[in-house]
Amino acid sequence: MADVADVADVVGMTGVAGVAAGSADDGGGRSPASPHPVAVLIRDGVLPMELGLVHQLLGTARSADGRPLYSVRTCAPRPGMVRTDADFPVYAEHGLDAVAAADTVIVPASHESDEALAPGGLDAEVTRALRSAARVASICTGSFVLAAAGLLDGRRATTHWMSADRFARAFPLTTVDADVLYVDEGDVLTSAGEAAGIDLCLHMIREDHGAAVAADVARRTVVPPHREGGQAQYIRRPLAEPGLASTGRARAHALKHLADPLTLAALAEVESMSVRTFSRRFREETGLTPMQWLTQRRLDRARQLLEETDHTVDRVAAEAGFGTGASLRQHFALGVGVAPGAYRATFRGGRP
Repeated sequence: MADVADVADVVGMTGVAGVAAGSADDGGGRSPASPHPVAVLIRDGVLPMELGLVHQLLGTARSADGRPLYSVRTCAPRPGMVRTDADFPVYAEHGLDAVAAADTVIVPASHESDEALAPGGLDAEVTRALRSAARVASICTGSFVLAAAGLLDGRRATTHWMSADRFARAFPLTTVDADVLYVDEGDVLTSAGEAAGIDLCLHMIREDHGAAVAADVARRTVVPPHREGGQAQYIRRPLAEPGLASTGRARAHALKHLADPLTLAALAEVESMSVRTFSRRFREETGLTPMQWLTQRRLDRARQLLEETDHTVDRVAAEAGFGTGASLRQHFALGVGVAPGAYRATFRGGRP
């Protein structure tokens, strides 16, 4: 049974719950069972992989009773044929009216035009359509489009690491983090290169509908449901020196023993390394300190238990390795942004 404090946090809960509830009464006539409308806005020079991955991942997300959870439409500033960066075009049946009608808009990259954009340099109609969406996301240099529309002013964002310096010069009001896979600012999300778009889509599915749905989509697509390091996984890493062992055994050991007390020294001992060497190698390989990584994995486990079991908060805390319910609440507030009970209610249809 959830604590009273946790249940109270359901009231006024936004972010995850807001999108998951989505269309309960949005004024557009959609019922709670209606798929979440997603528009993929493409332009000449679009990368086909980035367009396809959105349809593949969001398009295969299903509820427990088999209902599609997203309705994905390919849109362009003007309906019709759109050039790609390959030797074939694609046909966009929908225009900006579908973008304006979508709850989520995703902008893939177009290396043909993205890096030439500057503040205010985007077509006014495109800007209005993007700004009308409840949630906007970009893949790779699609972040230039969001920035040109003014959606990233005063926010943190990422883009492909090769374009990060140019982005920072063009959009000084945005804080660029070129070392992460994706950045979630709530209603605006950005991701790094093409493959990071997969991580971003899975992250949105996980936030909207829970870890089980995201894991099912990942299994169907044969991709990892959650790449190690998540948002903090570095894109650019120094190459490991030949002959040096990785920290993989320690990570595997930790995943098997999340409920147990795990110290930095104990993890280093698994790899027969000094704490200093282990910590350095671990950060090179994951982009995180060992304890940051461990906390993320424990949060993943806690989220899974809250979604899939009726365990009390104290039992979830114990099985995830946080020890006490108070410790779980503290880490959950910092890492997820809501209380455990509110999180559980989101994925139980409002039932704590």
